[in-house]
Amino acid sequence: MSLINHHIADYENRKEEITQQLVDAAETAGFFTLVDHGISIEEIESQFSVSRAFFDLSPEVKSKTPYIAKSNNGWEYKAQLRPTTGTYDQKESLWLQLNSDWPSDSDVPQFRERTELFMSKCADISSQVLDCFAIALGFPHDHFRVANDPTQPDCLTQLRLLHYPPSENAAGTWRAGTHTDIGCLTLLFQRDGEDGLEICPGRESSSSQGTDGVFTPLPAETGPIVVNIGDMLMAWSDDRLKSNFHRVRAKGVGKSPSRYSIAYFNQARKNFVLQGPKKMYPPITVAEYFAMAVKKNFEAQLHSKSTASAENEGSKLVSAAV
Repeated sequence: MSLINHHIADYENRKEEITQQLVDAAETAGFFTLVDHGISIEEIESQFSVSRAFFDLSPEVKSKTPYIAKSNNGWEYKAQLRPTTGTYDQKESLWLQLNSDWPSDSDVPQFRERTELFMSKCADISSQVLDCFAIALGFPHDHFRVANDPTQPDCLTQLRLLHYPPSENAAGTWRAGTHTDIGCLTLLFQRDGEDGLEICPGRESSSSQGTDGVFTPLPAETGPIVVNIGDMLMAWSDDRLKSNFHRVRAKGVGKSPSRYSIAYFNQARKNFVLQGPKKMYPPITVAEYFAMAVKKNFEAQLHSKSTASAENEGSKLVSAAV
């Protein structure tokens, strides 16, 4: 499956045209790609080189930026349990916010300087897209821009550097299990040939948790930005803009090479109240929304652990019997 590339060059003069194109995509697939967005291939590759330099460090050095559950920042390794699969994602990642702890420049030269510049460019692109959605939904044009301003201390927006280590004979396994994104809007950067992302359109309600649709691969390419709607923005739009399921799978045959990706998550400011123009859902603050989503995910994880434990015990009994 391929998505239509949406050119956003000359944004101010083409805002009406761009808005119509992005809204059409967001109302159906919930995914679209941006080109001519203002970040060059060289700048994208430069950020990937920073990411690879970090992940090439020893676990002892990477753990100097430890994962902190309370803030959801820091380095984590194969620690994300997916309720949809009952297994841990086969990846490592580094979560970052402007006010979080950062890897030392002595470990990765110019890490913070280069990454903060990249984040600022992601914020600019996000603001353009979010302005389009605000206008289409009848909000003030800067409604979502203000709500997702990463320079404000209460903003939950994050950058996530991801590395899926190479794997042997892992055909069809989950490098990242089926999920939707919690926040507003995600920008995803990929590299040529490092495939694995699959998407599944068709979700009608932000409260629905299951999917019986068909997943189709989305080839990875350096340059275009893959953009998808998150659950929060789906609810904020009265389910008009679709937050659809996606996952990352290992190759169907043979060895799956390393895959690197970079995700910029627009996750809004804690105290901002979200409610759609039609008031389909009751008003709720961003902090309350996240707390509700985390609680739901935690309960699902407990169920997954229980199920996995039961299946494991069952396999032990079978082994003993034979």
